[in-house]
Amino acid sequence: MTHDTTADLHVLSALNKRFIHNFVTNDVASHDAILHADFRALYTGGQHIDRKAYLQEWAHGFDPAVITYWDMRDQRINVVGDTALVGATNRWVRVRDGVEVIGMTCYTDTYVRSGANWLCVLAQLTPVAAENFPSDDTIVVKYLRGVRQ
Repeated sequence: MTHDTTADLHVLSALNKRFIHNFVTNDVASHDAILHADFRALYTGGQHIDRKAYLQEWAHGFDPAVITYWDMRDQRINVVGDTALVGATNRWVRVRDGVEVIGMTCYTDTYVRSGANWLCVLAQLTPVAAENFPSDDTIVVKYLRGVRQ
């Protein structure tokens, strides 16, 4: 069966925005719906997280009083048959002990086609060194104190 790559790219881009929005709004139900039953995550320190633990963290992972700025930029989507790599970089500002800390984290989410839907089976995060920060002109979506701008 052949698939419309342009349509796939559109759907995957929308899923990527939904993924980010689900995080910022702590929307577990919406996020659960786009995860494959065998989903797992690999965090920046090398920690592997199963689906259940991941969703438990998702319920309270974003605190707009702590994460005052969040964006998604430099989106990259590659479709290879029924597998897709969806990646981007998040710039964030966190307030720790009254001090703002700025950083970026790159991610690659692996999606598989399941019937008519794409489901995320793996999310992998990597810290980004300052010399590799993508520019502001690649911002796709941004949030200030949890509110989409």
